[in-house]
Amino acid sequence: MPLSAYATPFVRLALANITREYPNFPAHLISAPDEQHRPGALHPAFYGAYDWHSSVHMHWLLVRLLRRHGDTPALADTAPVIGALDRHLTPDNLAAEAAYLRDRPSFERPYGWAWLIALAAECRAYEGAAGARWAEVLTPAVATVDRLLADWLPKATYPVRHGNHPNSAFALGLVLDAGELPTTTTQAVRERLLAWFADDHDAPAHWEPSGQDFLSPALTEADAMRRVLSRERFAQWLDRFLPALRSGAPCPLLDVPVVSDRADPHIGHLLGLALSRAAALRSIAGALPDGPVRARLTDSAEAHLAAGLPAVERGDFTTDHWLATFAALALER
Repeated sequence: MPLSAYATPFVRLALANITREYPNFPAHLISAPDEQHRPGALHPAFYGAYDWHSSVHMHWLLVRLLRRHGDTPALADTAPVIGALDRHLTPDNLAAEAAYLRDRPSFERPYGWAWLIALAAECRAYEGAAGARWAEVLTPAVATVDRLLADWLPKATYPVRHGNHPNSAFALGLVLDAGELPTTTTQAVRERLLAWFADDHDAPAHWEPSGQDFLSPALTEADAMRRVLSRERFAQWLDRFLPALRSGAPCPLLDVPVVSDRADPHIGHLLGLALSRAAALRSIAGALPDGPVRARLTDSAEAHLAAGLPAVERGDFTTDHWLATFAALALER
């Protein structure tokens, strides 16, 4: 099923989210009793969708849908989307967001940083005056993330490997896909991924998933290495990293996760795991030659996608505020 089939409901969902200020889960340290802490004051551009990173990637989703399907019947009315983005992505709003990031160097590191870079890249790729306008106002925030990333990478001796937001491989993979940062930073990202993961082998796939994962530690790592190795070297690396794939032995990474309570915000992360796994499995399969491993990954990706897609819009804000983004990643890989 192509993303165009979901364009209208995903736009409706994203618009509702980015303009919804409450409920909100701000990752903000209050340091004084009279400090302003209303989400709209702290984050004039990205105040909605429950938390900052979800707001950023729901903005990304809107621009992505505009760019890919804005001139097709799948997305008949683009005016509300452009209007909402114009209200949020203004020079003053993004200057405030950039200042917030500069003042708090670990805020949303690295997940939110990566989505901001991805949003800027999507705006730049969107042809027309609106895309150029949004890309331009995002420039100060992108420059801020570039500096923060360049400062952090040399200190990041060890990667974060768990299946939630701080996961190192997922975020840096998004950064590489965006192609928005200077060559020096991009090269530093590639070198850090290789330093972290090039020698990995025999990943403990039987440990996955954890109870609130929305990312697979093993698959996000493999997908990141796909981006920095040649096809031949990647196939060799993957054989060492997940030997069960070639041997045909059972591999829990290929089994669709069981979600016992979809309304629970943490257990509900596993719905996102199905979609993020689908995206990673499709990408990894696409980097491999035809054969049993590629077929096995592709079959598993389709099963994960079929399990995750029906949960994207349920009328429950705990999942509705973020799942559509991961559905878009899975559908377009």
